Amino acid sequence: MEPNAVYAEPALKRLYWHSRRGMLELDLLLVPFASTQLADLTPQELEQYRALLAEEDQDLFLWLTRREPAPTPELCAAVALVLAHAARR
Repeated sequence: MEPNAVYAEPALKRLYWHSRRGMLELDLLLVPFASTQLADLTPQELEQYRALLAEEDQDLFLWLTRREPAPTPELCAAVALVLAHAARR
């Protein structure tokens, strides 16, 4: 699916908007992921990503920089999705 497809679906648009955190380090990982991957995620992956975005920025930073593991398997899966995307760029 093309990257702009995320903007057509209201639920994906909200997730994209919530991916913009205002912390440069997080924005550099989350915004490109959201703009290119959200439309292709499974419902389970979308729910994991939604749960990830509900967490505090400080925690996201620690998990996404691999300084600490995420506390649940669901959050670990979402972190892995984001980091796998970043590694491919």
